[in-house]
Amino acid sequence: MGDRLMATTYSSLRLTPGNPMIKPVLLTACLLAAAPVLAQTSGEPARDPAKTEVWKPVPAIVATPPNAAPSDAVVLFDGKDLSAWEGEQGGKAPWRIANGAFTVVPGSKGIRTKQSFCDVQLHIEWRTPAETKGFDGQARGNSGIFLQEVYELQVLDSYDNPTYSNGQAASIYKQAIPLVNASRKPGEWQAYDVIWKAPRFSEGGGLLSPARITVLHNGVLVQNDTVVSGKTEYIGAPSYPPHGCAPIFLQDHDATVSYRNVWVREL
Repeated sequence: MGDRLMATTYSSLRLTPGNPMIKPVLLTACLLAAAPVLAQTSGEPARDPAKTEVWKPVPAIVATPPNAAPSDAVVLFDGKDLSAWEGEQGGKAPWRIANGAFTVVPGSKGIRTKQSFCDVQLHIEWRTPAETKGFDGQARGNSGIFLQEVYELQVLDSYDNPTYSNGQAASIYKQAIPLVNASRKPGEWQAYDVIWKAPRFSEGGGLLSPARITVLHNGVLVQNDTVVSGKTEYIGAPSYPPHGCAPIFLQDHDATVSYRNVWVREL
């Protein structure tokens, strides 16, 4: 019926360009043609936006004060003492504390947290020595952050300091090259923000899923959900011996690297 009405209207009015009746006639014809469609949809029930609203569970509230750890974080260094740490071979952590930071004492060996961790969000700030004369490559501001004691995120002065790419700052040492080099000048404070997903093992010790790591270096993404091939090895290929949660370990590599503002959130 709508098609016949439209054809009759066009014929009877002899619509031509400039005819003032064109617009009203076309509008009337279109509305009549669409009437059956409108009739079909007008009887549908109204859609309810509440059907896609989820109210529970309610996320826990985490306070995020400026320049401080989140309220649910485990603070590993608050600028005052190393009570959350111990020496590599046990006993009191031997590194030096001054001006709200702690610094490697070369030859004293590394330190590790007293608490063990699996999946974590880690924030840690670090600084390599300002004096670089006579040092280059891996000898310049070398240290390392080991997740679960055996997976190393490299700490190194990589500002205008060529070395092998899978050994520079923000590399997963000898495994994964960082996406970019976001290093600051020697002597300046830098920061790593890390999301660490621990490996999973079967009851028999087989690997169910490898470790994964995401790292922001000075706010820049440098490791993007990187699959870790196994524990860090200086020589040879990495592998996955089964293990559970373990401490965070900081390496003494004969350089006076400093750390501050260290905290983790267990995930």
